[in-house]
Amino acid sequence: MNVLLPQPIEVEAVRRLEEAGHTVVTAPDPTPETVLPLMKNAHAVVLRTGITMTRGLIEAADDLRVISRTGGGFDNVDVEAATDNEIIVTSNLGVNSISVCEHVLAMMLSLAKQLPLLDRAVRNDNYSIRYQNLSRDLNGKTIGLLGLGRIGFQVATACASVFKMRVLACDPYLADEIKSQYTDLVAFVDKKQLCKESDVISVHVPLTDETHHALSTAEFELMKSEAIVINTSRGPVIDEDALIDALEHQIIGGAGLDVQNHEPPDPKSPLLKLDKVLLTPHSAALTNECVIRMATDAADRTIEVLSGKKPLNVANPEVLGAQRWQHLASS
Repeated sequence: MNVLLPQPIEVEAVRRLEEAGHTVVTAPDPTPETVLPLMKNAHAVVLRTGITMTRGLIEAADDLRVISRTGGGFDNVDVEAATDNEIIVTSNLGVNSISVCEHVLAMMLSLAKQLPLLDRAVRNDNYSIRYQNLSRDLNGKTIGLLGLGRIGFQVATACASVFKMRVLACDPYLADEIKSQYTDLVAFVDKKQLCKESDVISVHVPLTDETHHALSTAEFELMKSEAIVINTSRGPVIDEDALIDALEHQIIGGAGLDVQNHEPPDPKSPLLKLDKVLLTPHSAALTNECVIRMATDAADRTIEVLSGKKPLNVANPEVLGAQRWQHLASS
């Protein structure tokens, strides 16, 4: 069967698909105009983040069976359209947890220790900055986690064990029975208390109508003047204009942003001019090891569907009730 790659994926994953007997077709580029005619004969799509699988693209396929995301999110898949057309959508929940956690820790340390600022100063012959800008310890401080999913839990565990940090979490969607398992590690609080008491706030929620601008002016005004905000989830979870204002007026101490409202950010964005902002290009999960895991796991989900097995991590499980999927056996 034909597996379409709107963007190239790692050779290990391509090899796995080919060894399973499938033909891999890679688009020359991930624009809708290029991908659209390739959809017609696709039985599966292995999808990275460079293109959105819209209803138009989905319905251009004659016999599309599965859209397999390499990552854990579905921002770039019209899941409703896939469900309407009885197409399975899968993801890789948890595959990037360790890699993103390490990125959060790197940003947290870089900002607390003011590494970018100190590096630039030394390069500019300002060695005396060592007496002017004292960095901060993380040991014994408080980290607040907005969202306690797989990544948030990894961050909580690392901060508590390595830095002896107090861990707060706000996650109203987490079931009480799940929360009860973490009480030795995490104190669950509301967002207001989390903002007031945390020295570092790390965002780990999906982008939904409820989480859009979850951190805005009101939240920043509650924070400590030296608080560090880190976002490795989705840009619009933070009100970027409010964040810029909070940083410019020294309401908070710094921000580490792997995601922005616009990616790439506008070259004129004030974020690019602020010393206490650390920016990375939505790359927290893009370690060598993690991209191989993501690609090969997505290939495995694809192979499962095309070989008549029920895949792991189905985003639209209701589609499995369709007649076309009654033959699926448990993986």
